[in-house]
Amino acid sequence: MRKSAAKLFLPVALTLLTTATTAWPARPNTSEDMSVLAQTPPMGWNSWDAWGQTINEAQFRETATWFHNHLQTYGWQYLVIDEGWFAQHPESPAGQQDYTLDGNGRYWPALDRFPSAAKHKGFAPLAFWVHSVGLKFGIHIVRGIPRGAVEQNLRIAHSHYRAGEAADTSDTCAWNSDNYGVRDNRAGQAWYDSVFRLYASWGVDFVKVDCISSPWHGAEIAMIHRAIQRSGRPMVLSLSPGPTPLAHAQAAAANAEMWRISDDMWDLWSKPAGTPQFPQALRNQFPVIAAWQSWAAPGHWPDADMLPFGYLGPHPGWGKPRQSRFTHDEVRTMMTLWAIARAPLFIGTNLLRMDAFTDNTLTNTEVIAVDQFSQDNHPVVQTPEKAVWMAEAPEHGGDYIALFNLSDKPQTVTATWEQLGIVYGKCQVRDLWRRKEIGYDNQVSAALAPHASALFQAQHP
Repeated sequence: MRKSAAKLFLPVALTLLTTATTAWPARPNTSEDMSVLAQTPPMGWNSWDAWGQTINEAQFRETATWFHNHLQTYGWQYLVIDEGWFAQHPESPAGQQDYTLDGNGRYWPALDRFPSAAKHKGFAPLAFWVHSVGLKFGIHIVRGIPRGAVEQNLRIAHSHYRAGEAADTSDTCAWNSDNYGVRDNRAGQAWYDSVFRLYASWGVDFVKVDCISSPWHGAEIAMIHRAIQRSGRPMVLSLSPGPTPLAHAQAAAANAEMWRISDDMWDLWSKPAGTPQFPQALRNQFPVIAAWQSWAAPGHWPDADMLPFGYLGPHPGWGKPRQSRFTHDEVRTMMTLWAIARAPLFIGTNLLRMDAFTDNTLTNTEVIAVDQFSQDNHPVVQTPEKAVWMAEAPEHGGDYIALFNLSDKPQTVTATWEQLGIVYGKCQVRDLWRRKEIGYDNQVSAALAPHASALFQAQHP
């Protein structure tokens, strides 16, 4: 039955591909330095916030089509399938999801959900389809080696080692016990080499590795980094979840292009002091992002997590299906902070239920330019009630200034050129969210509602 389904699927896929390629807009021109992977903060979409573990191939293709039609020309590039793509029954309780492994113990796309993965192709057909329209393809994994591979003591591909020699059975993830940890030995390296060699053969461009940065698993991170280098294919490595210990910042930057700096970020403005780290709230991110700012640079980006905007459903990774709890002001505040801090931008929304406000937020080219091209980004003021950030705007010969009202009451936030260290007199000021010039001045000021923000560009004379 699966064989016949696969035969029927491929012609349909080719038809969709031909139609999409001719109908979708051309790729935008870029000037990235291709010698450095993730020269600018990666921008993309991840399935977790809307679909949890449940997304299937048809839903992914429809999402990718929308993404390509509406977002790619604004710089959005990566499409990432998050946790559980190997589960045949992802909505069942833990232990009843029926994971799919190949003969060497590596997770394989569940064929009932990803039919193009049949006949030993894995995600290669889906990645090829994504690449053919100018986008990049990513997946999520949890660190380690599957219990099933260890229980059967399967041979590790392209080696003489077996799974039992690579596995550390005393080490499991605190919130997902599906895998054992991997020993820092030759068998362990052979395991990760085999995994990333497989992903390279599929055409994977981005791998989010979970349960690895908090607590910090330095040996496994180094093995994964080596495995990617040996695979022969560039892949962005994203470490998750946080908080990544700041003491390991240098190792994070040396081994990965992205690493999470907090626990999972969801649609909450604030949380009482002393509550658990999960989930992280937006207001709490301000000091966290500020602490990591000096490490943001081409090739390595502190990751403040996904943007839980718009509709989060039908099966969000946390909570019930819902329209994001964030107000419009809070959405713009989050997008402004991520942009002025040059954080990676990954959308969590269900793109197939896009609303006009979220669409406009994600397609503001002037705000995206702050995230992609600004320099010397740093906070100038950071208090519990307000924050002021600034950055150079090299492409415009000026500065970007972001004002934030972090309080629960309206307030006017002002930053003068003297406070900001701008030595010019009056400058032409532009409001980037309103996309309009507001005249010459020697300061920026905004009357902000609770949790609201403003983002300006000051062009030097």
